[in-house]
Amino acid sequence: MTAVSLSTSTAAALRADAVVVAVAKGPKGLVLAPGAEAVDEAFEGRLAEVLTTVGATGAEGEAVKVPAPAGLKSPLVLAVGLGEVAEDGYSAEALRTAAGVAARTLHGSKKAGFALPAADAASVEALTLGALLGAYTFTACRSDNGKADTKTPLAEVAITGTKRGDKAAKAAVERGTVVAEEMNRTRDLVNMPPNDLFPKSFAEIATTAGKELGVKVEVLDEKALVKGGYGGILGVGVGSARSPRLVKVAYTHPKAKASLAFIGKGITYDSGGISLKPAGHNETMKCDMAGAGAVFASVLAAAKLGLQVNVTGWLALAENMPSGAATRPGDVLRMYGGKTVEVLNTDAEGRLVLADAIVRAGEEKPDYIVDVATLTGAMVMALGSRTFGVMANDDAFRSTVTELAESVGEPAWAMPLPTHLRKPMDSTVADISNMGERMGGGLVAGLFLKEFVADGITWAHLDIAGPAFNEGAPFGYTPKGGTATAVRTLVALAEHAADGKL
Repeated sequence: MTAVSLSTSTAAALRADAVVVAVAKGPKGLVLAPGAEAVDEAFEGRLAEVLTTVGATGAEGEAVKVPAPAGLKSPLVLAVGLGEVAEDGYSAEALRTAAGVAARTLHGSKKAGFALPAADAASVEALTLGALLGAYTFTACRSDNGKADTKTPLAEVAITGTKRGDKAAKAAVERGTVVAEEMNRTRDLVNMPPNDLFPKSFAEIATTAGKELGVKVEVLDEKALVKGGYGGILGVGVGSARSPRLVKVAYTHPKAKASLAFIGKGITYDSGGISLKPAGHNETMKCDMAGAGAVFASVLAAAKLGLQVNVTGWLALAENMPSGAATRPGDVLRMYGGKTVEVLNTDAEGRLVLADAIVRAGEEKPDYIVDVATLTGAMVMALGSRTFGVMANDDAFRSTVTELAESVGEPAWAMPLPTHLRKPMDSTVADISNMGERMGGGLVAGLFLKEFVADGITWAHLDIAGPAFNEGAPFGYTPKGGTATAVRTLVALAEHAADGKL
C-alpha cells in the first residue's frame, strides 16, 4: 500500500515527482488554499493566474497539471479542487476527496508532496485516508502481462509543512492508515471473483487474519450449522456445491465497559436461487458479501487501534444458487432459536442468514447489535447509489448511527419501521414469511430482521445496497468496484462505545 509520511520540508524544497496544491472557487475567481504558499512564491505569485489560464476552476474533483518553474524541486504541479471557498476551514470530507483525486491522478508516480491544508491532526488524518483510498487498485486477477499495462499506485505521499516531532500529526497518520488498510481489505474482498471467494475461503481468510492480530476466530462449518439448527443460513446455502459458514470474529479489551455485535450479510454470490435474478442483474452479485467484509474489517480495525471496547463480528456466509437441492418458494425454514419462516422468494435471502446471526449474537447479551447488508434494491430506489439507509428499534440510536456515518464521510439517511408494513408478512403456515408488501421493500426487510432481535438489546440495521459497489466511473477517493462503505461508521461506533458516548 502507498506509504504516507510527514515532512518538515516546504513544498518548494521537496524532491518528488509532483507537488500537489489545492484550489477553490472564490467569488472573484480561483483561490489558493492554505499550504500552497511556497509553490505560489515559486510562480512569483502568479499560480492562480496560471491555473486559471489552463482552465482550472477549483471545482470539487477537478485535477489540473502544470509544469513546475525552476524554483521547485518537483517537475510537476498538480492542482486539485476543493469546491466553494471556505473561509473557516475546509471540511474533512473535502480534504479526503482532494487527496483521493490527487492520488488517483498520480498513479504510476513514485512520490508526491501534498502541500494541502494540514493545519491540525484532523486535517492530516483526512489527507492520509483520502490519499490511501484514492491510490487503491485491484490487480490480483491480472496476469503479469496485464499488470505491466496497468499503472502502479502512487508509491509515497509526503504531507509537507508539518512540525518536527508533532505527536498528534503522527498519531493522525497512524489512525488514517489503519482505517484505510481495513477499507482496502474490504474492497479486495468485494472485488474478488466468486470462484475465489466463497464461504470456506472467506472463513480461511478470517482465520489467518485473526491469528496475525490476536483476534479470536471461530468457524461453524456445515456440520456445526446443522447441529446448531441454523436453518436460515443452511436454507440459503443448500443449493450450492459450496457449503455455508458462520464465522465469529471477536476482539476483546480487558478495560472494556461496553460490547458491540456487528453482523454482516456474506452472500459470496447471489443468483437469486430458484427465484432467479433477471438478465443484467447477476454480473455484480459477487458484491453481496460487502456487509460481511465491512464487519470483518471493522473488528480488525478496532483491534489495531486497541479500542477499549469488546467488538464481535458475525459473518453469515453462504452462496445462493439454484439446483435440485435448493430451497424452493413455499418451503418453511426453522431458524436458529426456533422461529419458522415461509420462504416466498429465495432472492430475499440476506434477511434469512442475518436472522440466524442476530439471534445467535443476542445470546451473548451485547449492549448493541448492528447489522450491515446489501439487502434490498428498494433501498437503492429510495436513496440512490451513494447513501445507505439506517433503521433501528430505538430512535436515539438510529440518530446516533446516522450522524456518526455523516461525520466520517459516509452519507446515510434515517429510515422508519412503519408498523403497518408488518401485517403483510404474516404466513398461513409459519410464524412469518420472508416477503411482505412490494412497496417499501427496504423497510419490510428491516421489520423482518427486527423480529429476531432479543428484548432489551438496542439494534440498528444498515442497508448498504446502493453505495457498497460503484458500477460507474471512479470519483474522489472512491474506485470503480468495491467501496468499503460502512467500515468508517462501524469503527466510529466502536470508538464512541469505548469513550462511553453511546
